[in-house]
Amino acid sequence: MTGDFYAWTIVCAGGAVTLLARASFIVLPPETRVPKWVQRCLKYVAAAVLPALVLPDVLFRDVAAGQAVNTYRIIAALVAMLAAWQTRNIFATLGAGMATLWFLQYFRPF
Repeated sequence: MTGDFYAWTIVCAGGAVTLLARASFIVLPPETRVPKWVQRCLKYVAAAVLPALVLPDVLFRDVAAGQAVNTYRIIAALVAMLAAWQTRNIFATLGAGMATLWFLQYFRPF
């Protein structure tokens, strides 16, 4: 057996598991109840997925030559985190992060 066979087996198995998980909410009868432990686990899915989506964009998008990460985006993300922690307001969070990023990109202090 080659490495390609194992790779394709993993890809197909992952696809099958994803299809079954998504289809279960459509195919199962309406009176089927989701167990409480699954409901408790699903509460945290969004909080677990969000950093996985945001972090690569913050660290590696528009990286200048010779740099490993985008320093301006990291600083803007930290300012946005501070604004979110202090205000608990999504608009203040977005505004603080965007204003910081735009300021740093326009003036290029370092």
